[in-house]
Amino acid sequence: MAQGIAGLSREPHGERSAAALQRTGAPPSGRRLRLLHVFPNFNIGGAQVRFASLAAGFGSDVSHSILALRGDYEASEIVPQDAAVTYLSARSCGRLPGRLLAYGRMLAELRPDVLLTYNWGAMEFAFANTFVGRPHLHLEDGFGPEEATRQLRRRVWGRRLALRRCHVLAPSETLRNLALESWGVSPRRLHHVPNGVPSRQRPSTPLETLGLDLPAHRVRVAWSGALRPEKNPVGLLHAFAPLRDRATLLIIGDGPERARVVAAARALELGDSVRLLGARRDARDIVMQCDLLAVSSDTEQMPLVVLEAMDAALPVASFDVGDVRSMLSPENRPFVVGHSTLALTAAIARLVEDPQLRRTVGAANRARATEVYGADSMIRAHRRLLEQLAAGGR
Repeated sequence: MAQGIAGLSREPHGERSAAALQRTGAPPSGRRLRLLHVFPNFNIGGAQVRFASLAAGFGSDVSHSILALRGDYEASEIVPQDAAVTYLSARSCGRLPGRLLAYGRMLAELRPDVLLTYNWGAMEFAFANTFVGRPHLHLEDGFGPEEATRQLRRRVWGRRLALRRCHVLAPSETLRNLALESWGVSPRRLHHVPNGVPSRQRPSTPLETLGLDLPAHRVRVAWSGALRPEKNPVGLLHAFAPLRDRATLLIIGDGPERARVVAAARALELGDSVRLLGARRDARDIVMQCDLLAVSSDTEQMPLVVLEAMDAALPVASFDVGDVRSMLSPENRPFVVGHSTLALTAAIARLVEDPQLRRTVGAANRARATEVYGADSMIRAHRRLLEQLAAGGR
């Protein structure tokens, strides 16, 4: 067993133990495609929600071992119960050389058909694999607050070194261009597969069952995401404040910015026009029962919550970040604005004041989501690429 890698964190659905898998490197059964996914964390977020959709779509002939380097597995709750998934855990291995050695040993023993690493937080595994040489797909979904406005030079060079021999998948056009122009990824190793969401016709959690006692005459504005600085939830409160008497803001999510959000809501005297619902597994159900979605992030790439709102026939008021403008229907693009609190207030206000406009824009978004961002095409594209890499495709 590689130093720093503990045994099985969880053994669901009849899977063999991770320890046995690591010792033998043998596939659990038949010709099952064996994937090792390395996440910085496995809390609920865009990459984890996409993984849950892919695991459901791939079926039982693909097995997934998941390693969260920070040891958190909250998103295991949203993974389909019949998916062939095991969860591994990692101990601290001290300094960087020790960690790289431990990761390399794990890769050599597990011998996954394909290694998948996610974002900068898993880049050490990408470095380790440059010495082991397993087929490798690196997925980038976006940046934290430290790279919200510009890329850090050391991380650019780190990506250049770690990703020089692997394939890279970017769901957004912005990230695809960065990979080409800044990280030096070869065009033949770079893949652009837009995110997709499975369509949902009705919520499984009726809003009325949550005991929120929402005023019927107020428009419901949804915001969903982790309460982190780069998501700018405090900025959202400032944009929403002028609308406190006409709308109710439902904030779905939790995180380190929660105390600042509570303090800002109190300082702005928002009262019961803002409801903090915390982190919820049924966030999508709640969003689809609202009237519009607001996005206040300083940095995004291709947020799944926008696709989910589109599928629910909701309009979106958003700052112009990442691919948000190009994702939305042409009818919605006037409500994608520059990074100004006043501009976001104006975009939300227009949609709050005009129910027919909301219906028109929402219907256009639903049509675009169905045509362009269905889950089936995303699943097929990922499956083809992984099978190609497992078969030795370079």
